[in-house]
Amino acid sequence: MQQLEALTREARALASGELPLTPYEAEVGRQLQICNACRYCEGFCAVFPAMTRRLEFGKADIHYLANLCHNCGACLHACQYAPPHEFAVNVPQAMAQVRGQTYADYAWPPALGALYKRNGLTLALALAAGLALFLVLAVMMKGTLFHEPLAGNFDAIFPHNLLVLMFTPIFLFATLALGLGVRRFWRDVSPGAASGAAVLEATSDALRLKYLDGANQIQSGELAEGCPNQDDAPTLWRQRFHHATFYGFMLCFAATSVATLYHYVFKWQAPYGITSVPVLLGTVGGIGLLVGPAGLLWLNLQRHALHGDAAQKPMDRGFIGLLFFTSLTGLALLVWRDTSAMALLLALHLGMVMALFATLPYGKFAHGVYRVAALLKWAIERRQPSRLQLGGD
Repeated sequence: MQQLEALTREARALASGELPLTPYEAEVGRQLQICNACRYCEGFCAVFPAMTRRLEFGKADIHYLANLCHNCGACLHACQYAPPHEFAVNVPQAMAQVRGQTYADYAWPPALGALYKRNGLTLALALAAGLALFLVLAVMMKGTLFHEPLAGNFDAIFPHNLLVLMFTPIFLFATLALGLGVRRFWRDVSPGAASGAAVLEATSDALRLKYLDGANQIQSGELAEGCPNQDDAPTLWRQRFHHATFYGFMLCFAATSVATLYHYVFKWQAPYGITSVPVLLGTVGGIGLLVGPAGLLWLNLQRHALHGDAAQKPMDRGFIGLLFFTSLTGLALLVWRDTSAMALLLALHLGMVMALFATLPYGKFAHGVYRVAALLKWAIERRQPSRLQLGGD
């Protein structure tokens, strides 16, 4: 019977010009059909009310719902049909497998989509070490790694225009690759017109990580906060470490932006003082990028096996490792910038930063971009009348 249904869905997809479902996508569709009949988890997160607006799940619907899922695991531990039940419903696992496929399918250029499967911790750190070694050798060719203190004058080691020439193409390519990828995703899920209210709601949900706060789980008669990690006990640590990581990254980006403004608009030359805005922003952001990634790695190592993100763990840890060591070398450079070790620390830090931005379009960073797009699609959709008129928003 299931084989017949699968063949029927494939025939419909071919007739409509849509590609047939992959095995991972078909499994998500199967599980959502069961969830649609049960609806016990309807209040847990946005996935389930969005699901109730559909009776069938095509490729675009499955990609949308998979990226709307935050993989908190709450529905798995609440599900009466979860393994070892014969229905084997494990929504977090099924969604995680499709998300990984989504990143590769929408990657730009398409030939580089395979990098998502290879972007692990070893490759990420090897790339960072290789770039850092290249920069160290470049410094050695100019003289020595250990020099007379230069009062934090980075331009004496790598001229400002050279750094701009090195980093601008990498940053622009990463932005272009991610932008074109999410544009294709957005076009396929056909979201409709976005109102200002929908944009504000999606932005708020993303910045607050709303769907890692425990939603409407009730345990022992009380509202539970947070989502499960190593067992069925909810915890807010995953949300907190994500916030430390995200806002740490944004503060570091803000520090670079302010320093650029100082340099080009006000003609204020680096190095900037410890109490200057760029240094303060970078210091606070750097601390966030130490605490957040370290905490996420700790949680990742304890993650419940059934939560289903095992296939993405190498990619997760690669991104976590690059964020952590980028921050570590950056803070070390700030502390010892007035010493004879500045050139060595600068080369190490720049190597980490280059590796981080070079891998952004083909690593874990992409999940944030696609998830925000899915949240915006949900904010738009929930303001529209249901085509089914069978419940839901």
